Amino acid sequence: MSLFRLNRLFNPHSGRALDVAVDHGFFGEPSFITGIEDMDSVVGTLVRANPDAVQLTLGQARLLQSIPGKQKPALVLRADVANVYGNPLDSHIFSHHVPNAIEEAVRLDAVAVCANLMQLPGRPEIREANIRSIMALREQATRFGMPLMVEPLVMQDNAKAGGGYMVDGDTDKIVALVRQAKELGADLIKADPTDDVADYGRVIEVAGDVPVLVRGGGRVDDRTLLERTVAVLEHGASGIVYGRNVVQHPKPAGITAALLAILHEGADADAALAIVERSAA
Repeated sequence: MSLFRLNRLFNPHSGRALDVAVDHGFFGEPSFITGIEDMDSVVGTLVRANPDAVQLTLGQARLLQSIPGKQKPALVLRADVANVYGNPLDSHIFSHHVPNAIEEAVRLDAVAVCANLMQLPGRPEIREANIRSIMALREQATRFGMPLMVEPLVMQDNAKAGGGYMVDGDTDKIVALVRQAKELGADLIKADPTDDVADYGRVIEVAGDVPVLVRGGGRVDDRTLLERTVAVLEHGASGIVYGRNVVQHPKPAGITAALLAILHEGADADAALAIVERSAA
């Protein structure tokens, strides 16, 4: 399949991408929308900050795509919804994809769609549901020439992790799930960082020729975020997909500029941190 749409995602000089995810409201978890209640304002701020892409849902994508002009971030469309992030979990948990997600992505002029591949302890039915969704989306994505981003997400036991994203950074688990994403036909892979960032080369290796974009996860301090970004890129990542670390940041434009400097200009963590500190709130 020709993936011409990805020419609007990856920077032509660095070959890398920053995708800012603001699809959190889709999951129905109250804590996820802190700081992004006013999506018109959030999207406007991001357009001015100009990351390579913004990841939105079917209901919010129009806020980006209705803005006139060519010089704005590309759209990555979230294609599935689940209720696996609450604490305590609901008695019934689920994951479903939007049945017409690929056609909607074409109509919305998206550059890719994103769908989960989740591994939850003791809940294999969610992984099965994700696999079914990915296979259904893959068939339509091939038909319409829409790149499919698969998000392998290894999660800890809910009771242990205390809710939220519940990321498990075990390298072996991440590597195995990334490999499954490739086997299922992912055009892009959005994967968690490993607990030991020195292991990230293993993730890149198992993904092979499929570009890997690294998830940001929960909020961390700026230096930790920037140093981790530099490290995963050094190990071969093709970009990053950060959400709360950008949109819940007190200086979203500043942290975006810092991340873009790392991705596209080769800035180190100290130089990027200085960009954040110089930026206006």
